[in-house]
Amino acid sequence: MKRLSLVFVAVAALAINACKHEQAPTPTPRAQPSPAQRAQELFTNRCATCHGPQGTGDGPAAAALNPRPRNFRDTSWHARATDEHLRKVIVEGGASVGLSPLMAANADLATDVPLRDALVAHVRTLMTAH
Repeated sequence: MKRLSLVFVAVAALAINACKHEQAPTPTPRAQPSPAQRAQELFTNRCATCHGPQGTGDGPAAAALNPRPRNFRDTSWHARATDEHLRKVIVEGGASVGLSPLMAANADLATDVPLRDALVAHVRTLMTAH
């Protein structure tokens, strides 16, 4: 009887140990948002306050600003403004290029090149938005 009990205990211990080592299925990793998706969210959260959701310079804070925020739908401005200029304004703020010091710097985007460049691209798309 003792021998049967010992065998049972040993088998049970092996079974429990085997269960502990079984791996749970690996969860499918969540897809990270693309730089373009992150840029659109960033525009909504940071830029639209002044520039408006469609980039027309009519955000809720715009009425109190002088000069008024840039209208990103202005095609003549897009023709003059280079992407390098936009990157500088975004990262260093308006005062860095002789524009309004009220245009805040976004220094955190200096090292996040994909996001910064996607934000420049997003501003460019506002020119043709309907």
